Amino acid sequence: MTGKELIFKTLRHEATPRAPWVPFAGVHAGLLTGADATQVLTDEEELVKALLEVNRLYKPDGQPVVFDLQLEAEILGCDLVWAKDCPPSVSTHPLAETMTVPCRCKLPTAEKGRMPMVLSAMRRMKEAVGETTALYGLLCGPFTLASHLRGNDIFMDMFDDEDYVKDLLAFCTDCAKRMSDLYLEAGMDVVAVVDPLVSQISADHFEEFLSEPYTEIFRYLREEKKAFSSFFVCGNATRNIEVMCKTAPDSISVDENVDILEAKKICDQYNAAIGGNIPLTSIMLHGTQQDNMKYVVDLLEQLPEYRNFIVAPGCDMPYAVPVENAIGAAQAVLETESVRHMVENYVSQQEDVDVQLPDYQNLQKPLVEVCTLDSATCAACTYMMGAANAVKEVFGDRIDMVEYKFTEKENIARFKKMGVKSLPSIYVNGVLCFSSIIPSRDELVEEIQKVL
Repeated sequence: MTGKELIFKTLRHEATPRAPWVPFAGVHAGLLTGADATQVLTDEEELVKALLEVNRLYKPDGQPVVFDLQLEAEILGCDLVWAKDCPPSVSTHPLAETMTVPCRCKLPTAEKGRMPMVLSAMRRMKEAVGETTALYGLLCGPFTLASHLRGNDIFMDMFDDEDYVKDLLAFCTDCAKRMSDLYLEAGMDVVAVVDPLVSQISADHFEEFLSEPYTEIFRYLREEKKAFSSFFVCGNATRNIEVMCKTAPDSISVDENVDILEAKKICDQYNAAIGGNIPLTSIMLHGTQQDNMKYVVDLLEQLPEYRNFIVAPGCDMPYAVPVENAIGAAQAVLETESVRHMVENYVSQQEDVDVQLPDYQNLQKPLVEVCTLDSATCAACTYMMGAANAVKEVFGDRIDMVEYKFTEKENIARFKKMGVKSLPSIYVNGVLCFSSIIPSRDELVEEIQKVL
């Protein structure tokens, strides 16, 4: 049985001889060939070369071709900030000053933006490995795309102008369907709708604003395109797993903020596969090869059977993940029993870095601490940081503000000492105020006023 057949059986909710393996190696693919993130996302030759190396080294059953949630935003007028070790981030929002909805003539086409490069790379990967590897086309989900276009004001709009938000989401839903068409025509086997900001809203808001768009997207993929689908969300989406399942995707992907075994119980009720959630930073980036092996075999050991489950990183792998760590995770999936014996007596040697927390009781002015995975790479973290920056403009020097990124080893220890449970989160003077819910400017201003 090929890896592709294994993925297909899983997405058809059939039992499989082992769990399939989908390494989300986006910009990390460039590390394997010496290309940086910008080169991988702008140069077709560098992209294809890197993807083929991922396929050779990590032996994936399924593999994304491009992991860049800014493709559509760039086409629709957002400016991007590029980096060498992560995907670009959105720096401007064309609808920030105007509550309008783009016309349908603005929808992506095969000729716009970086689409010619992306689609050509997809066709080349299909020809090279498409017989044995299920290829994933990743698109930006409606809510995250609406946030790219509108900015942080989208969260206040959900209270102030519900009709506008629904109209904007309808446009973004059409955008998702158009991207699906392009990706499927280029040979993709699975369309993954990636919407990190879904974790930042309540289940009630999901049902009010996103149930209809997502039900339509997955109906379209299933009934009209006869294609497999995945609903990919980052952050602590625990409260939204069931409402996500109700939109009827073939599969769901989550990150380490979600207890994947508990989430699987819900997914099984709706006959949806679930994928994830190897920790990106503490295990993949800063752990050892044995840490990665042990995490995977321990996870697989808790499954009653191999059905409706895909082993994968929690999200797009950090660029600098050591190659041997990803190989170790792959080996644990492909040769589970032998790896289990290899690490059965292994105890992690990771040591906490000694960190000192601020003296919160004696601060001279309020301290806003924004705990993120990395606001440069995580869309939910970007908008959480955007909310903090907005209130910094209000208060200026009357407050201090700092971002702690989980990608830095010191902050792993810091978060443990602070008791941080979910990312992104905002603390004011050491007190948790917002966890996996992006506040409006007024809500965050109110919290800071309490300590001023």
